[in-house]
Amino acid sequence: MKTSKISLGIMAGVLTAGIFFASCSDDTPSLPPIGGYNSADEVGSSSLVAYWGFNGDNKEAKSGIAAEKSENATFTTGVKGQAVNLTNGYLRYPATITALNSANGFGNFTVSAWVNTKNNGTSASSIFALNETTTAAKDWGGPIEVMLETASYKPTSDTLVLKGVIGQYSSGTREGHDNLNNYGVIGTDYKIVKGSGKWTQIVVKYDASTSAIDIYGNGEVVSNKNFRIRKDGKLGALVFPATTSVLVGGFANANTGYANSPAQVWQTLFNGQIDEIRVFNKALSDADINALYQLEVAGR
Repeated sequence: MKTSKISLGIMAGVLTAGIFFASCSDDTPSLPPIGGYNSADEVGSSSLVAYWGFNGDNKEAKSGIAAEKSENATFTTGVKGQAVNLTNGYLRYPATITALNSANGFGNFTVSAWVNTKNNGTSASSIFALNETTTAAKDWGGPIEVMLETASYKPTSDTLVLKGVIGQYSSGTREGHDNLNNYGVIGTDYKIVKGSGKWTQIVVKYDASTSAIDIYGNGEVVSNKNFRIRKDGKLGALVFPATTSVLVGGFANANTGYANSPAQVWQTLFNGQIDEIRVFNKALSDADINALYQLEVAGR
């Protein structure tokens, strides 16, 4: 009987401890999904073709390819982890990122990036550009350009003008189109973005089904509604050069190694920080773009 009582006591203690440890593990809080996603990496994951996190290196994460040219680039605290800090600098990538080299691979696209910069009142700033190769490009405009019209306002202004530029190469030569958050009536034709000098998410999207270019600032559409439908809705699926190169922080001109493309006075090298560049071969929905913004701003 004595032995039986001890055994029962031990068993009771083990059961109590088991209940205690189980309750501790169950108490660990889980974050609620945002837009149905638990992290930014889940948004459009099957359509993500390139990603730069800038966490201590300048590699494009999916291919592992590093910049072939790095000018005045260091690393600092970013939106998530680290970001690249450019002081009149840029990063240029070789034409070997396979996922970005497809003539018909970007009929639609979405490019998202975070930036922290200010207006300069004199020149424009490029964030991300998918260009023709350094030997083929004859002008700065390529298939995709995500940029800021930092010349539009004085350095003291808190307003940023976001701009997206695309190139259609279906005829063999480039046909350029763009949209931005400027011109017309504020709040009716476009929305302003108070993003100078602080982290701001910029998204440029092209939807071939409507031939529309849309610009998003911090998760919402801000671009000019009068400029979004291109070529009367007949621009269609984009055709790009089969071989391309990538620039972060610069325009494709002689200053960044594109010898056949003269530098223009309105172009500058980037000053500030860039983080979390994502390139999708899909036009993401408004809901997914908003979810991406909320997840990244939450560090997820």
